Amino acid sequence: MEATAFVEDWLCYDSILGEGAYGEVRLLVHRKTEEKIACKIIDHSRYRDAKTNINREVTLHSMLNHENIIRYFGRRQEPHREYIFLEYASGGELFQLIEPDVGMPSGMAQKFMKHLLNGLSYLHQKGIAHRDIKPENLLIDGNGTLKISDFGLATIFRLKGKERKLDKRCGTKPYLAPEILKSSYFARPADIWSCGIVFVAMLTGELPWTDTSDDNEEFSKWRKNVYISETPWSKLGNTALSLARQILNEVPEKRLTLEQIVKHTWMKFSFGDVIETDQPDGFNSSEAKRCNSMFEAETRNKSETPQVTLSQPVFTFRPTSLNQLITDLKALHSKSSVCFSQPVKNEDVILQFTQSPVTQDNFHNLVKRMTRFYVDCDLEAALETLCSTLDSLHYSWTIDVKGMVTVSTVDSVKNQLIFKVNLLNMDGKILIDFRLSKGCGLEFKKRFLKLKSSLGDIVAKT
Repeated sequence: MEATAFVEDWLCYDSILGEGAYGEVRLLVHRKTEEKIACKIIDHSRYRDAKTNINREVTLHSMLNHENIIRYFGRRQEPHREYIFLEYASGGELFQLIEPDVGMPSGMAQKFMKHLLNGLSYLHQKGIAHRDIKPENLLIDGNGTLKISDFGLATIFRLKGKERKLDKRCGTKPYLAPEILKSSYFARPADIWSCGIVFVAMLTGELPWTDTSDDNEEFSKWRKNVYISETPWSKLGNTALSLARQILNEVPEKRLTLEQIVKHTWMKFSFGDVIETDQPDGFNSSEAKRCNSMFEAETRNKSETPQVTLSQPVFTFRPTSLNQLITDLKALHSKSSVCFSQPVKNEDVILQFTQSPVTQDNFHNLVKRMTRFYVDCDLEAALETLCSTLDSLHYSWTIDVKGMVTVSTVDSVKNQLIFKVNLLNMDGKILIDFRLSKGCGLEFKKRFLKLKSSLGDIVAKT
């Protein structure tokens, strides 16, 4: 894992935290304090339609300041590229904590549901609809707090007390409320429906349907009340099913409001001790326990990361350091043609690349994922075995000059699914790290488990 000198004492890590419609997100780490922030890099030369959409996203995101919403810190614009600085969530996406076909412990799901509803309530009070609530857009920080992210599809539905209906059909199909596919719709019930799908996914590890169209068989059974023996509903207890039924009411006016959801019996029930970290303890399968050991390895010997609590417009987190990052950014020209420049000053500063190999000391700079494991062989053998396994499973794949493998396939309903595989040398051990690039998180995890099983001969036993 390489780190590039970014500006002053800030390093930009080569590992990608995530990808969006218009670019990628990388990690910035302060060389001395180890403060961390995420940097979304948008290449306007590649995405011609990005500027208008990014401006809208930044405008909305900069208005927000809430514990359950990823913080926006600032932006740096160039003629063809720009950089958006965001809060770093070391726990990764919510779907990483959902075991396919199993889900997660009820206490953990309840905690995350409370966080999600709390953040969404704040958004709606601001008159903003998210319109793409799903586990891939819900991040977990180092304290196990859920944070809503990605405001690329967000919009204002209420201004100066006047509410308007929305008419844009946007979002992710399995999470879309049925009214979105039919006509104009109210923002708040549509967002709440998406929360209901997330609720079911957290408790069962699967999605109830691929879409809410009239010809979808699974959704049709739900509408006709002939679903009780079908999965995922058969996995839910009576109280959880009652809550799901009332959130996923086809009639928006009869759907529970946020205030009513938090008062539901399931939301108030005590499930015992709730895990307050981003480690998925309490899973009831052997696979989840093995994933737990990976999380424990990542956090072992780790110093506590300072909490990022910068709010808008008051700076409360090392204002001199962050101010240096955002206001004094100089030009950086590198072999990979990454260029930072001042919007006013034209002076160029060449900064040197530095390599930062993965060790136990800096392993915590990687986002925590349950989709990685060690192997009992060297890097060359691991790469050869991985690629031959991908061939045997009929996955399309390519490999770049840095050794990152990009895998392309389709999920169970023929939607595109792309994920990246990095092979990292950590203190002499090879770690194979899988990261979702595009598609459904739960479908990605199913592919990961299948690949891990196929690679069983080289997977480290401990």
